[in-house]
Amino acid sequence: MTLTKTKDLVGRVRRHPWTRRLGVWAAVLLVSLTGVVVGTMLLAHSEIAVGPFRADMSISPSVQGGTEIDIPPLGSLHLDSHDGPIHLKVNLGSLDQQRTEALIDDPTAISAAGQSAVDDVTQGVLKLSLRALGAAIVCSLLLSALIFRNIRRVASAGLISLVVTGGSLGLAAGTIRPDSISEPRYEGLLVNAPAVVGDARRIADNYGRYADQLAELVSNVSRIYTTVSSLPVQPSGNTTRILHVSDLHLNPASWSVIKTVVKQWDIDAIIDTGDIVDWGSSPETSYVNTIATVGVPYIYIRGNHDSAAIQAAVARQKNAKVLDNSIITINGLTIAGIGDPEFTPDKSETQAPAGADDLGTSPLLAAGDELAATIRAAKTKVGVALVHDPAMAPPLSGTVPLVLAGHTHQRSVSLLPPPSESTASASPAPSPSAAATAPMQTRLLVEGSTGGAGLRGLEKKEPTPLAMSVLYFDENQSLKAYDDIRLGGTGQSNVEVQRNVIGTSPEPTTNPSVVNGVTPGITPSR
Repeated sequence: MTLTKTKDLVGRVRRHPWTRRLGVWAAVLLVSLTGVVVGTMLLAHSEIAVGPFRADMSISPSVQGGTEIDIPPLGSLHLDSHDGPIHLKVNLGSLDQQRTEALIDDPTAISAAGQSAVDDVTQGVLKLSLRALGAAIVCSLLLSALIFRNIRRVASAGLISLVVTGGSLGLAAGTIRPDSISEPRYEGLLVNAPAVVGDARRIADNYGRYADQLAELVSNVSRIYTTVSSLPVQPSGNTTRILHVSDLHLNPASWSVIKTVVKQWDIDAIIDTGDIVDWGSSPETSYVNTIATVGVPYIYIRGNHDSAAIQAAVARQKNAKVLDNSIITINGLTIAGIGDPEFTPDKSETQAPAGADDLGTSPLLAAGDELAATIRAAKTKVGVALVHDPAMAPPLSGTVPLVLAGHTHQRSVSLLPPPSESTASASPAPSPSAAATAPMQTRLLVEGSTGGAGLRGLEKKEPTPLAMSVLYFDENQSLKAYDDIRLGGTGQSNVEVQRNVIGTSPEPTTNPSVVNGVTPGITPSR
């Protein structure tokens, strides 16, 4: 009897008009919320210009709120910027080429761009919020019209979506915490690289100092152009000009400087002696895509921070040539190179292992000896050999007139000692004609860091300068002169250029003329 009464009560409740109305309104609410989520996810996207950047901004539903800033290939920055069911995502992964060139051509625009950045972001967020509101309402109306086919219910769904979306945006705006920028949370490569990031506070302070003086730095870069006419021993028209770069270490500023030098020095090809990235990870492969835009052949060997994936990414660029115990000829200059046999992206500084100078046990010397054998077996004269670590160079002594290297982040020039008897015994016996000629002297040019040591350059009290060199070769593949170019690192605004003419002894690597707001005067070494 009790069970029968219960069934009757449930039946009356189901048939009651209010029960049906509540069911309808619950369905309207569910459809409205679905429309808000779908509309926001699909259409709440906007692209704004912030200085030279094209920032992609989007809004998505979230329980915790906050802001995520993607900075490929380094990772992402997470800010506890606001509460509410709205999550803001900003992607700073692309540069607008025209805006960037405009900033370089007009240094005064740098300060104007910095002053307008906050306004650009504010307007972008407002535009994105209106877009999200409109997308949520329209999607809710369309979805409810397809399901209910009732004007009143469709209008109710639109009103609910307006209230929900507007309330969420209002809650996010009302709980904004501007100070959250000082307490970011990193995810990605930076979290796994404390040795690179170091003291975050110090890096932030140095980067702010760099931003304050960026206009002056870019202005002084333009003074490089005027030094060409002042350089002594101007190379003749049949000279091959090679730009030597090394150790870019993910610094995006390196590419703009490289392009400037390529254009002003009329460079025929670029040689990169490795460590183009920091960790060799997959996200870093996008960094090398700029190689395709430098406008000249790009010859590359792998550094100890570059993985096989990075080497493959470089090889995919249309103008790139990867050398790994191989030879190539560019504009009459024959170049041989081999990648670093070691992959040590953790940046730890350890003592050299026992036997590091033993050809039989040292992988670096073994790689250098392997390249030397390839050069000796070549059917054509090789003018330049490329290695990443200078420790790979000794086996190349007497085999090639010039060896280019990097790795140390410090510029140095030296003559390799003649090959030792042990090294000579490990090599094939020279031909009688070769034995009759005088032993070849091999010059070793070690480049500094074209990336200013990457993020590590922001840690030091004295920043690492951006360094590169222009090498001048004659028709006989002989190095006749080279220009050392150094741009002041973080917080500095000087540009240094020194012309070095090849003589009978290694050229000095100090006392460069400084371009610092005055007309440069270049003093040749000879």
